[in-house]
Amino acid sequence: MTLVIHKPKMTPEIMAELEALAAMPDDTIDLSDMPEVTDWSGWTRGKFYRPVKKQVTLRVDADLIEWFKTKQGGARGYQTAINAALRKYVVEEERKGKRLAHSLTIRD
Repeated sequence: MTLVIHKPKMTPEIMAELEALAAMPDDTIDLSDMPEVTDWSGWTRGKFYRPVKKQVTLRVDADLIEWFKTKQGGARGYQTAINAALRKYVVEEERKGKRLAHSLTIRD
């Protein structure tokens, strides 16, 4: 499996600013407009993460398609449910030690 990470293109000005910040000691960076978060009880992992989707043609047993459609209460959303099931399977296999799973996450 190949994992593709898309990095946004940054202007030279933004890159220079980021490099300057990276070179600064932590105690010299002004964080007054961004207070430290001390309560993480309401956080959601991957809330804004949207992986790149790729359209494919895949032959799947008819009973599986019907099961996912029934589970979703109709035709809408069954592909998302199949994707979630595949992702869960891959993450579990990765956790078994076949490969590092640092970039794969299960999203709710």
